Amino acid sequence: MEHWNSTLGSGFILVGILNDSGSPELLCATITVLYTLALTSNGLLLLAITMDARLHVPMYLLLGKLSLMDLLFTSVVTPKAFMDFLLSENTISFGGCALQMFLALTLGGAEDLLLAFMAYDRYVAICHPLNYMVLMRPRVCWLMVATSWILASFSAIVYTVYTMHYPFCKAREISHLLYEIPPLLKLACADTSRYELMVYVMGVTFLIPPFVAILVSYTLILLTVLHMPSNEGRQKALVTCSSHLTVVRMFYGAATFMYVLPSSLHSPKQDNIISVFYKIVTPTLNPLIYSLRNKEVMGALRRILGKYMLWTHS
Repeated sequence: MEHWNSTLGSGFILVGILNDSGSPELLCATITVLYTLALTSNGLLLLAITMDARLHVPMYLLLGKLSLMDLLFTSVVTPKAFMDFLLSENTISFGGCALQMFLALTLGGAEDLLLAFMAYDRYVAICHPLNYMVLMRPRVCWLMVATSWILASFSAIVYTVYTMHYPFCKAREISHLLYEIPPLLKLACADTSRYELMVYVMGVTFLIPPFVAILVSYTLILLTVLHMPSNEGRQKALVTCSSHLTVVRMFYGAATFMYVLPSSLHSPKQDNIISVFYKIVTPTLNPLIYSLRNKEVMGALRRILGKYMLWTHS
């Protein structure tokens, strides 16, 4: 098969999930609604955390950064897919493909690490409440956020540069929601088996330690909660932690499927479903999961909206 020179303005053709579906208009409308809901819910959560002084505590600082990551994560993918469908223009330049891959990997990796730091925050709050403001002082929180971004960016650069250095064949069509490593490697005109093994090893290395840290944190939390004398205290701790565990299950389930399972177990249809789930559905659900059962967040939103209504009527 002939090679094509990716450095001379050639690009890829993304035959995405919208074009392959039986009802593209209905799917496009559904994704548009989900994206709008993701923008609104994450935006409102960020507004509440930023504007309400009662939420200026470590737990909500980390939650705000998670909301920002979700907002950016879904925005890397959804507007491009939507515009491609409307304009019937599915091509993207080599540089654009590399940029989208880098941004998606960075945001996904940063969220992976941040979820582990959020579990540690809950562990300190429940198991060591008297030392909470010392162990989770603002400097430590910002260090956690910076570590998430820096390590994720470094990993994304390595992945992106190495993936894009392969020669690609003239069959440039990718049946996928966005430009990710597994579907791109199928276009390579070279043996990628060693690199696929490296992707697997790095995927395990990047996903498993944070996941183990989360499991350890919640095991210790559960042991502490079971020894709490107050039923009210146990219920409050479990409600707070259940939201985070729900988000963890959704994120790590999808990420494990994409980057830990061998490529032989992947199919374009399955990859597209998983991509839609963790790049569009999960960012939509996360702020709802965290806020609907959280009286402090809902109270902050009511106060902000109340002030806005008073201001508009004054």
